[in-house]
Amino acid sequence: MWKLSSASDWLDRLNHSRHAMLWLFIASMLETLLIPIPIEVVLIPWMLRHPERRWRVAAVALAGNLTAALLGFYLGAYALATWGDGLIGFFGGQQAFESFQQRFSEQGFLAIMLIGIVPIPFQSAMLVAGASGYPVALFLLAALIGRGVRYFGLAALVALVEDQALALWQRYSRPLGVIGLALTGVWLWQAFIA
Repeated sequence: MWKLSSASDWLDRLNHSRHAMLWLFIASMLETLLIPIPIEVVLIPWMLRHPERRWRVAAVALAGNLTAALLGFYLGAYALATWGDGLIGFFGGQQAFESFQQRFSEQGFLAIMLIGIVPIPFQSAMLVAGASGYPVALFLLAALIGRGVRYFGLAALVALVEDQALALWQRYSRPLGVIGLALTGVWLWQAFIA
């Protein structure tokens, strides 16, 4: 008879699997490209249950994220090259696009970095950066800093407060995410639209 196993049992099996890091890399890529559910849903309990692997878990999640971000960047560039005239016309015409592109080239690094830290789907940053012709090296550096702060900051939080980290995350992640999203939205509005 089938028995539902606890989350702890599942994490133990995952942690002892020789494919655990590959699965995490793939999950991080999927979260970055397609799935709007934050990977922290898996990272936090995994880091709590197996603290000896917290830094490696953060590094693999970051590597998967950056790999997918690079793919998304080039998808954005491809979309502009393929459907550029239609997309530019749809979003306000050539002059509006050039104005946006200028603002993004001036403030894009900070925007990408902030989107990497706050719980906003990263798809927006990678597609816009690719479509706007933003330098790929700067894009990757901003993504590395933003997502690095997010994943390694989470590992540091778990290391500092251990078992209390999960309770803190569950209690404050949503309000902090909403505040971060609102502040980022206000900043993006002022930087790129107003």
